[in-house]
Amino acid sequence: MSDFGFLGFSLASVLFSLLSILLLTSWRGRLQGGLMLIATLVAAIWSALFAAKSGFDLIPLETIWIAEAVRNIAWCAFLIGLLSCMARQRNLSTSFFRTLSIVILLASAVLVLPDVFIPSFLVLDAQYLGQVVTAVAGMMLVEQLYRNTAPEQRWGIKYLCFGLGGMFAFDFYLFSDALLFKRIDIDLWYARGGVAMLTVPLLAVSAARNPTWSLDLFVSRRVVFHTTSLLSAGIYMLLMAFAGYYIKIYGGEWGPVLQITFLFAAILVLVALLFSGQARARTKIFINKHFFSYRYDYREEWLRLIRLLSGQETETPLFERVIWALGEIVDSTGGLLWLCSEKTDCQLVAHRNQAKPEMGNDPELSSLLAFFEKKQWVINLDEYLSQPELYEELALPPWITDLEGGWLIVPLIHDERVIGFVYLTRPRTKINVNWENLDLLKTAGRQAAGYLTLYKAVEALTEAKQFEGFNRLSAFVVHDLKNLIAQLSLVAKNAEKHRDNPAFIDDTFLTIQNAVNKMSRLMSYLHGTDAKRDFESIDLVRVVENATAAKSFQVPVPKLTVEPDNSLWVLADPERSEAIFGHIIQNAQDATAPAGEVEVKVSSDQNLAVVEIVDTGSGMDELFIRERLFRPFDSTKGLTGMGVGAHECREFVHSIGGRIEVDSKVGEGTTFKVLIPIADTIA
Repeated sequence: MSDFGFLGFSLASVLFSLLSILLLTSWRGRLQGGLMLIATLVAAIWSALFAAKSGFDLIPLETIWIAEAVRNIAWCAFLIGLLSCMARQRNLSTSFFRTLSIVILLASAVLVLPDVFIPSFLVLDAQYLGQVVTAVAGMMLVEQLYRNTAPEQRWGIKYLCFGLGGMFAFDFYLFSDALLFKRIDIDLWYARGGVAMLTVPLLAVSAARNPTWSLDLFVSRRVVFHTTSLLSAGIYMLLMAFAGYYIKIYGGEWGPVLQITFLFAAILVLVALLFSGQARARTKIFINKHFFSYRYDYREEWLRLIRLLSGQETETPLFERVIWALGEIVDSTGGLLWLCSEKTDCQLVAHRNQAKPEMGNDPELSSLLAFFEKKQWVINLDEYLSQPELYEELALPPWITDLEGGWLIVPLIHDERVIGFVYLTRPRTKINVNWENLDLLKTAGRQAAGYLTLYKAVEALTEAKQFEGFNRLSAFVVHDLKNLIAQLSLVAKNAEKHRDNPAFIDDTFLTIQNAVNKMSRLMSYLHGTDAKRDFESIDLVRVVENATAAKSFQVPVPKLTVEPDNSLWVLADPERSEAIFGHIIQNAQDATAPAGEVEVKVSSDQNLAVVEIVDTGSGMDELFIRERLFRPFDSTKGLTGMGVGAHECREFVHSIGGRIEVDSKVGEGTTFKVLIPIADTIA
């Protein structure tokens, strides 16, 4: 029996020590938390002393009585502290508690110094009586604590009352028996270790439920669930072992065989229970209902919701993940998802572990959507069928109410607008739906609606970008065609006047050939055959000379200046490069009066080829250069401009590794500087 006592007191000491560590790391200095911390530390030491006494008889009897007195004072001080705080909050007198404190201190003094108060032959009786008095005082304090706590708040202290009330009641029985029969029952004495051990989880639960004690004690539901499962499995296997031992002893010749068969069957049953979804669901409900103040661990629920909706752990499509995420909150295994828009009716977009319903051509969801817009409630189909008056004028179509396994309908609301709803099937085990389930589902539905809205926005943006790319390509094509038409129109306009001029005829053929080449290149670009064409090494001076010569028929005539003996080779498309520089020169001419000047300079700066187009035209301000100059489809030329020329110039120069710098002042002119890496320096 002493071995059992040693084991019980040792486990109690370990558990009280762990609880003390948890309380110590989360204590914020409040009196109630400090008193409980002291009491648990004293209880840990008390249990350790009793374990040493039971197992090895190392502790003197006087030390044991001192430990008893200190433990009694610590727990009673904690209870008196709670009651005094409650009394002060209600402006009540605390004289009763002060009187009770004196009684407890005197009873404890009798345990420690009995010779001071009574004759030696009555010492044991006095000590037993002191313990009885302290136990009665402790039970009175527990009773007062429970009685003076509001009924709606008793869930927070009921396990504390169970634990400490049971401990004091056991001490009362133990020492009343000792006082009556003049000796301590050794079985009851060693059983105190087990009693102390059983009070620890009850105290921990109460500490977790009372933040006013300044104890941010957090007991993870996952840890509680797994601990409970392992503990239950251990108890189950222990019972099965006893049963197997009984079968072996009394089974005769078949005993050993029956024992092995029985234990194998017990293990199979245990494995089946551990992997049973219904059993797990029932265990979670039991733990959440009896060990925690709230049904959900909101941190875990929210993290799981985000993981599912964001697809961190699964490649399931988003629509099915929404059903999955909302169903996990209430252990629902399946459901349906409808999405609604202003342009179209609600459409069934996903289903999970649930067959598609037969809705017909008209799903008749207008009443449901109007109810969601007005109330934003989660609809409980059981409640709707039994108490339809709670849902006012809501009229669900028959195909919804007739669906097998139907349970909840959760609205998906984004920006106060219903974008859809989720239909959830019944869970593995019965769940009583209350405000906590409904609030969490509504909040999770809003989060899911945000993900769905973002998903639809990304789809619309992708589609818009595709159209934007097509429109931009069309604009560039039209821009090139416009330039070709301008060249051919000029030829047609001068044909009547210069048809007999051989030089004009030669220029006409060159212009037509150039137009054909450009159109052929444009067609190749549209078909994608020219997109991957490699750039070639070209003489930039020759390209700029050609572009300048092509624009010499318009005033002001551009003047070309090239550094002496300069040969600049760059990697680029020759035809595209000539068109780009021609466009910049053309813009300079358009912005400059006929009496003004346009100058083109070609030079080099270290490893860069530099082309400057300088005009004395109207100029631009900094805001226009920064905000509008290179913006596509923004033109200052009215209906004659496409607004893509400057943008195309910059993009082409960037594609060959260069850059464009613009310096301009209103009324003074503009300088376009194009810097391109020389061919030998390109990696």
